[in-house]
Parts: sequence; C-alpha cells; structure tokens
Amino acid sequence: MFDFDATLPMMALQFVVLAVILNSIFYKPLNKVLDERAEYIRKQEADGQERLTKAKELAKEYEKQLADARKQSQEVIASAQADAQKMAAQAVAVAQKDAQVKKETVAQEIEQQRQEALTNLEQQVDSLSRQILEKLLGPEFVR
Repeated sequence: MFDFDATLPMMALQFVVLAVILNSIFYKPLNKVLDERAEYIRKQEADGQERLTKAKELAKEYEKQLADARKQSQEVIASAQADAQKMAAQAVAVAQKDAQVKKETVAQEIEQQRQEALTNLEQQVDSLSRQILEKLLGPEFVR
C-alpha cells in the first residue's frame, strides 16, 4: 500500500513548516484583526446600550416634566376660570344692584308723576265740576 521512504517524512515536515509559516504570517494577524473587530463591536454595542438607557431615562424625565407642565397649566386654567367666574358674579351683582337702584328711582319718579297727575286731575275735576254746576245751576248759586 504505502511505501515508507523519505517522501512521507519530507511531506510531513513540509506540512508542519507550512502550518507554522501560515500560522505566524496569516492566522495570527487575522485572529488579531478578528479579535480587535469583535472588541470594537462589543464596545459599540455597550455604548449603544448605554445611550439607549440614557435616552429612555431622558424620555421618562421629559414625560414627567410634560405631565407636570400639563398639571400646572390645568391649575392655572382652573384658577383663571374661578377668577373669571368670581368677576362675572361680582359684575352681575353690581349690575343687579344698579338695576335695583334704577328701578327704585324710576318707581319713585313714576309715583311722583302719578301724584302730580292725580293732583292735576283733581284740579281739573274740580274745575269741570264747577263749570258743570255753573251751567246747570247758574253762576250765582256756585261759589
């Protein structure tokens, strides 16, 4: 089958020499580059995770600030609405009071004019009554 002569050990020696040369020239630098690349990828992944964590924290903080701002704005709106309602209620009260005063003033004026009209009508009734009596009885009997 096989001849065990000098070619087999020579081929084995050539294989070992080739393996050593390839290992020192090709595989070690290639492994070094692959290791460096793997380390670079690990660092980038760790940095990415760290940045993602920071981004999530910032997002939570901004959400909290936004919620606080919304709450404060709603409080301001509620306060402004309450103030506006108070001012409206005060304005309505003042307007009602003014209307009541004007109503009373007008009622007094109407009452005064009514009294004047009644007095005037009484005088006219007296005058007309005299004239009727004078026409019916004559001017000598009236006075």
